[in-house]
Amino acid sequence: MEAKRTLQRLCKVQILRLLVLIISLVVVLIVLSQLITFPYKTYPSILPPATKGILVQGVAIYNNTSIANKQGLNESKVEGCNGYDCNHGSLLSQVAMSQNNSGEASQIAAVALEPTRLSYMVSILESTVSTRFSKKKLLSARERELKRALMKIENGPMFRNTEGLHGSLYHNLSRFLRSYKLMENTLKVYIYKEGKKPVFHDPKLRGIYASEGWFMKLMEKNRKFVVKDPKKAHLFYLPFSSLKLRHTSQEQTPKSRKDLELQLKNYTSLIAGKYPFWNRTNGADHFLVACHDWAMKLTKDYMGNCIRSLCNSNLASGFKIGKDTTLPASYIRSADDPVQDLGGNPPSERPIFAFFAGGMHGNLRPILLQHWQDKEPDIKIFGPMARDIESKAKYRMYMKSSKYCIYARGYEVFSPRIVESIYFECVPVIISDNYVPPFFEVLKWESFSVFVLEKDVVNLGHILRSIPNRKYLEMQKRVKMVQQHFVWHKQPVNFDLFHMIIHSVWNNRLFL
Repeated sequence: MEAKRTLQRLCKVQILRLLVLIISLVVVLIVLSQLITFPYKTYPSILPPATKGILVQGVAIYNNTSIANKQGLNESKVEGCNGYDCNHGSLLSQVAMSQNNSGEASQIAAVALEPTRLSYMVSILESTVSTRFSKKKLLSARERELKRALMKIENGPMFRNTEGLHGSLYHNLSRFLRSYKLMENTLKVYIYKEGKKPVFHDPKLRGIYASEGWFMKLMEKNRKFVVKDPKKAHLFYLPFSSLKLRHTSQEQTPKSRKDLELQLKNYTSLIAGKYPFWNRTNGADHFLVACHDWAMKLTKDYMGNCIRSLCNSNLASGFKIGKDTTLPASYIRSADDPVQDLGGNPPSERPIFAFFAGGMHGNLRPILLQHWQDKEPDIKIFGPMARDIESKAKYRMYMKSSKYCIYARGYEVFSPRIVESIYFECVPVIISDNYVPPFFEVLKWESFSVFVLEKDVVNLGHILRSIPNRKYLEMQKRVKMVQQHFVWHKQPVNFDLFHMIIHSVWNNRLFL
């Protein structure tokens, strides 16, 4: 009897041990599943519902800092505050000070949901990168090359020779230089030969959409990055002109947007049938450079998986941070001399405080004109100027003689005026909600420009006059320094616009 009770006690002990073991295993499996799935959760999934729909993809931003309280980003507002240091989108408000329960100041990233501020774009990039892990997969030779380059960018030494670049313009100059040098030594691009002129392989080098043409011309002539063997390529360039696609269809038989989309679909079907590279990634390692207003919509269905360098970088209309990049729109008057009239007057010879002239496109510009035309003698706000040679020269004179050059959005978020301001060494004032500035993952735009929310255009004069003269002089000096990144050259030079566009595409390709 005693032996039987002893056996029963032993059985109970064994059962209890087995249950404990099973429970322990279940807990371990739950923890492991969380660790495995967490790195692939994207940041928007933990934002409040109001922020859903902002399209973001993890990619590096060249910043030394981190964002505090990433899961609880709040919009900071100060009642009755309209000055430059207030939260009107001037970018000084990108990190706001808030009080915690103990009364101590803590830094919380300021975020605007409607409209989107540049600070929100930066914080999203930082937070997605901080939680991003590479998925394990069988890597090709090209992918292994990119992975080695990424490791060197992340862990490489500080650059002592900054090649004349000034650190105040960049989030992290040393990291940018590591990435740039590795791009020069590593990146290979294949250009498809397919496609007929005028839509393909036929760049237009003048006008407000000239950026896509200049890139096409310089890329097709390039021997540093371009390879003849597509198996050696890290990227595949789709050499079409969104401007020619749109205008050629109008000059011949007028076509709907769907017809133009079908043309691009037929092109991707052609290269997908002839080469294995498109189907391998569904076009994710392919890129296009397009400046026409329609380019985002024309490419969203059949080329939407590509890296798209777009002038119309509207975050509210399908532009994906971390996949797409911003193409600076530059108005080129002479194909023989793209840097014609570059430069402007020194600060002491800029009697005009702020200047704008342009067509009354969209809803914002008429409000700008209504509130500021002829209101203050040194603020020059005009409607459309004549298109004759004399009026165009007068327009350039205004920009060269102004402290601040205003860009107020029209129908779309972009305009050549932003690059024109930099050309003429005038501090850009950008009033265009949801516009993603070019190269913002590298450049510290708040150091050389002013952003104003569209709703604050009525306070524009007060906002600009609240900027101390010392601050203006610093920004104007940096506009001159950043100018080299926005200039086309017939023969590309280091850090010019051609190379900066390639770098922005390279940066996104690293995180594919």
